[in-house]
Amino acid sequence: MCEEKLEVAATAEGARPLIAVTPRWTPEDDGVLGESLNKLQFDAIIAAGGMPVMLPITKDRELISAYVDLCDGFNLPGGHNVDSTRWGEPPISEEKLARERDALEFPLVEMVLAADKPLFAICRGEQLLNVACGGTLTQDVYQAPTRPGMCHWQHLSDLNRPAHEVEVVAGTLLSRCVGGARILQVNSAHEQCAGKLGRGISVGAYATDGIVEAIELAQKRFVLGVQWHPEYSWHHNKRDFMLWRAFVSAARTYREERKQQ
Repeated sequence: MCEEKLEVAATAEGARPLIAVTPRWTPEDDGVLGESLNKLQFDAIIAAGGMPVMLPITKDRELISAYVDLCDGFNLPGGHNVDSTRWGEPPISEEKLARERDALEFPLVEMVLAADKPLFAICRGEQLLNVACGGTLTQDVYQAPTRPGMCHWQHLSDLNRPAHEVEVVAGTLLSRCVGGARILQVNSAHEQCAGKLGRGISVGAYATDGIVEAIELAQKRFVLGVQWHPEYSWHHNKRDFMLWRAFVSAARTYREERKQQ
């Protein structure tokens, strides 16, 4: 695919909706904590016809509410582990947590769901979505049960090429986003996965070893979480770009409906 052609095709559909993206929380070399995003995340949203903005990390609920009111769609990227004390387990590693980011994203998800605005959650984002709805995570993906006779795939694998297949559940939002495809080839880089599903959460796809690879909230306008990283593959994987297009399209529809009110 040609990125330039994708951008032209996307912007021809209408005004760009404003897409809020939460940042990664990263220590810099001098010890100062920073907030950043992979350029590929922005590129995917722009190519799909959206206008991305990065939200600052804050626990100020009034400010978070203002961002929810302002933006048309919300994207949660990958990153640190979700704090397991939120579902009653000690964390396997304090160093792998980003409680500052949790303090932003949990109330953000709560408010986005209440406002019924489009939400696309990736890897850590998918996991946080499940926990925010009352679910749990398996902290070591290789301790999760597999299908009978199956070994685990290498889920801590490679972002730049396919790691394994996932089976899409028919009739789901994910299925509609990828044009009814039943099998997807996805990359993989995660050490945790969804355990008990949260309230209203349904599974959109499983890895062929049985690990949950996508979740959604069917009663909402557009709420989708995927365990893989389509920001790394959208420019060469048609199905992954379709995810970004579907998300941005849902945000554009919301924006147009709000204008008419």
